[in-house]
This record gives sequence, C-alpha cells and structure tokens, in this order.
Amino acid sequence: MYKAIEIKRNTTFVYQDELTSDPNHLMELPRKILIGNDVIYQLGSFIRDLNDKAAIVVVISGNTVRARVGNECLQALDSSSLKHRWIETPNASMNDINSSQSIIEKEQPDFIIGLGGGRSVDVAKMISFNLNIPFISVPTSASHDGISSPFVSIRGRNKPYSLKAHAPIGVIADTRLISEAPYRLQASGCGDLIGKITAVKDWELARDDKDEYFGSYAANLANMSAKIIIENSNKLGDRVHIRTIVEALISAGVASCIAGSSRPCSGSEHLFSHALEYVSNSNCGLHGERVGIGTIIMSKIHGLDHEIIIKTLENIRAPTTAKEIDVAEEQIIKSLLIAQSLRPERYTILNKIKMDHDSARAVAKSVSVI
Repeated sequence: MYKAIEIKRNTTFVYQDELTSDPNHLMELPRKILIGNDVIYQLGSFIRDLNDKAAIVVVISGNTVRARVGNECLQALDSSSLKHRWIETPNASMNDINSSQSIIEKEQPDFIIGLGGGRSVDVAKMISFNLNIPFISVPTSASHDGISSPFVSIRGRNKPYSLKAHAPIGVIADTRLISEAPYRLQASGCGDLIGKITAVKDWELARDDKDEYFGSYAANLANMSAKIIIENSNKLGDRVHIRTIVEALISAGVASCIAGSSRPCSGSEHLFSHALEYVSNSNCGLHGERVGIGTIIMSKIHGLDHEIIIKTLENIRAPTTAKEIDVAEEQIIKSLLIAQSLRPERYTILNKIKMDHDSARAVAKSVSVI
C-alpha cells in the first residue's frame, strides 16, 4: 500500500535553497499551457497570444527532432508571420550554451523556443535566463519534469546537479508528437515522477531537523504527480495514456515553481542519480531511469514501502536493477557514498545515516538493485 506523506507544519521560506527568516518568495509560473493532439500547429498563434507584437523567434533543438517535427513547427510560425532562426544543439553542455547564446544575443528575438527532449529544453531555458528573453517549452517526449520547471541540468560543470533559471512563459505539449517518441523516454518520465515520493520525505526531514521552510501545497502537488503514476502504472504502458504522464510532469514542474526551489521534486534519489552519472561518466541510462532506481533505495532507507516502487517501475517497463542500465555494483555503492557530498547544503536522509561501503552494499542488495 502506498504510504502517503503526513504534513505536519510550516516554518520559514527557503529561497534558492538557502535558509532565511524572510517568509516571502517569488513564484514564477507558466502563463499559458496548451496540451493536446496536433497543438504544434498552434505554435504561431500561441506566441501571438503571449505577445501580439512579436516579430522573430529562435528555435533550439537537436537535429533528430528537427528532422522529425521541424516542418510542423516552421509551418506554424510562418502562418503567423513570425521570422525564425533555427539553432541545433547536439548536447546540453556549457559549450552549446555559450556558442548558441552569442548567436541569439545578436538576433535579439522576442522568444526562445526549446523544442525537443530534455537537453534542448534545458539549453533554451538557460540561455533565456542569461539573456532575459522569454522562453517557451515545446517538449517532444515525456522524459522528465523540466518541461515546466525553472531548473536546468547542464553538462560541463564540476558537479552534476541542477541550476535555477526561469520557468517557461508558455508550454505546448503535443501529445501526438510525444506519443511517437521512443517508449523508453516515457518510462523514464514516470521514473522521474516516482522520485517525488522520497523528495518530499527528504523535504519533510529538513523541515523537522533543520527548521527549513516546507510548503505543504507544493509538496502535495508533487506527491499527487507520483501517486497518479503508482495508481495507474498497469495502464501507462499504453500510449493512449500519454496525456496523464505529461500532465503529471507539468504539475511536478509547477510544484517547484510554487516552492521557489526544487525541493518538492528533487531529494536524495536525485543526488544518487547525479552521483551515478558522475562515477559512470554518463554511461548509466536515462535520468528518470536512475531516479527510479534511486527511489527504490531511498524509500527503503526512509522506511517506506519500496516494493510498491519496484512494482510500479516494473509495470511501466522501467529498470529496477543496476544490470538493466549497464552499471556495475561498485558504481552503485560509490554513488551512494558520494551522493550527499555533491550538494551538502541540501539536507536529506543521507545526512542522517552515515553509510560505509558495507552498509551501502547491504541496502542496495536488500532491494535487489544489485
């Protein structure tokens, strides 16, 4: 049976994850969200609704996405008489950001559009933040909750965790396009959503042990996004239900917007995921796949029902073991040992338990991850 999170009390607000006595914080929410089949063709009118004086936009995507949906996107922009510049970014790296940003700065567009999976959306989001240009998120897969959140994961930095930028001003989620993406991406998105269970538990722990701000509304919204995946996991393998996953991912991203930090969506399970990416040189599956496995382990440590996490991931055909993502046993153990050090200021269950090599191996083995 799924263990619901018990909300106890509110304290003070933490802005950008720093403790503060100021109870005020800024919420940046998407102004407009459009979901449905073939809504990509409304991209031009969507932009006009946001700014009827818009003249030029920059579209950031990968070459695979451009080949798959570029014509639909350009057709929609042309129909609304919007000039456009297309920039292809092979990786969400600092080099990609720097080279693309210099081009976009010269163009001075009215909007930056992130079209594609997580990498293109993250690059567009970061450049939008750096140049203070509104950003529109147009996901072509349901692989993680960055669709609507203000956080980005960028490669090429010393520590692999997320940075805070701006939330998108608008989101267009074309369920037909998203359903045509490889199913593995959809399962990865579900894994990312499952992680909200332990993320909220870690946030509760920080509230109770460190008097950190805890937002009950944001926590409940994130939990609801996870719970709907758990309760419907035996159906979500069917692409007909892609809208449920997309709406849950958007809701989870909005929870971070409301909280003013990634707290409701990212805890010890994400630290584990980032650590595994680090120790394996990124040869360790997709983000949501790692988060799902991390959630199995952290739910065990938290004393939650880890079996329901495993069953849910199995139902959606997501990996539950290190072997399924081609990761060695020692890499799992090392990731558990260094995870908290990647972000020491973020208090999680890993602060309360002091693992050594043997105990890390024991907990991973107890949930059959290794």
